[in-house]
Amino acid sequence: MARRAGNGTGLAQDVIGRGPSLAEVVAQRLREEIASQRLKPGEKLPTEVQLSETFGVSRPIVREAVGRLKHDGLVHSRQGAGAFVAEPGAVSTFRLDIADFSNKDEIRNIVELLMAVEANATAHAAVRRTDADLAHIQAQLDAMQEAIERGEPGVDEDVAFHRAIVEATKNPFFRDLSDFLDRRVRSFIRTARSNSARLHGLTEAVQQEHQAIFEAISRGHAADARAAAEAHLKNAAARLALYLHP
Repeated sequence: MARRAGNGTGLAQDVIGRGPSLAEVVAQRLREEIASQRLKPGEKLPTEVQLSETFGVSRPIVREAVGRLKHDGLVHSRQGAGAFVAEPGAVSTFRLDIADFSNKDEIRNIVELLMAVEANATAHAAVRRTDADLAHIQAQLDAMQEAIERGEPGVDEDVAFHRAIVEATKNPFFRDLSDFLDRRVRSFIRTARSNSARLHGLTEAVQQEHQAIFEAISRGHAADARAAAEAHLKNAAARLALYLHP
């Protein structure tokens, strides 16, 4: 359990146990302090040293956490004065907070978002792709097959396959949003493919889904491409043993 006690920073002491993504944990705690207005708009954040002691982490981790808040528009710096909580409405970037990838509701929500983006991107790719695009998508499909034959889950090859499809849309906004989603849901993809790899026959089933997507794009059939991408994402959720209700 975390240890909580006063420490002169205005925040309760909340020492975080060692684990992955400590900077994100610290950033999330600070977001909560800002959202609840325990840290008010215009208020200066505690120093790096104070935050380091509060959360029981190193100063570089605190620095990275504060950097994430700056990126989100929740905090801004004043030269020589430190970091301050931004005024309400100052947030200028979109973020996707996924607290628990084992939570059925969160998985459903993220799969619905992925379907809205990836299924439509796949449909656009089917009608906009060039021969060079199709060859690139085929190459990534072949790379996944080679990974399967080596007994590997092929996560990186999976991501590259979908990235090649997004590039074929010729829409830079699809590409940028897809990049953002890749960073936030890569663990979702990794878990789905790892689950598939552990069960005999499922890896081949995943590859058949990718093949169906490729074939629809190859035929230039937008509706089939969209349907194949939607089916693939629903099945990815099912492979996490979380059924996506319509």
